[in-house]
Amino acid sequence: MSRPHQGMTAVFGLVLGILGFVSSVLAGEPVKVAVMDQQAVMEQSLAGKRALEEMKTYSMTRQKIIASDDQELKDLEQGLQDQNGKLSDQVKQEKQDQFRAKLEAYQRRLADFNREIQQKQREMVSEYTKKISEAAKVVAQREGYVAILDKGTNATVKVVLYHQAALDVTDQVIKEFDRQNK
Repeated sequence: MSRPHQGMTAVFGLVLGILGFVSSVLAGEPVKVAVMDQQAVMEQSLAGKRALEEMKTYSMTRQKIIASDDQELKDLEQGLQDQNGKLSDQVKQEKQDQFRAKLEAYQRRLADFNREIQQKQREMVSEYTKKISEAAKVVAQREGYVAILDKGTNATVKVVLYHQAALDVTDQVIKEFDRQNK
């Protein structure tokens, strides 16, 4: 599904939810809605912290490899500059070709690592979004909420612009999330 269609589907779903909410209120039925901070669940839960630490370790491992490659390139370049006048044209050309080949390999590896890290981050976000959703569902069912909305952050879309503090069930979702993901 294309991005414009996804956006329209989300807006349509939100409108339907609001209409359902308004019709319930008009019918006189009490409606319980809560909010949560999905990012806080990820950052404060034990399982979320473990996943974020694994992601950090994975990234740092890749970064060490890149740093090593970077140092090797700097050493090669320095060696070329130091011996510039001392080398025959043929040897100089061979060393420059070697440097270029290593530079291209470095750039490919850097791009590959960045793609790998981004893919791993997307997979982690997808997996944990589902898990957090399941924990929120359990809290909603247990507490009688018809909906739990994600407050969002400045970096994401803020669906909830204002709420009373008593409506925030983030801590309950964190506890349920940890219970489900020991």
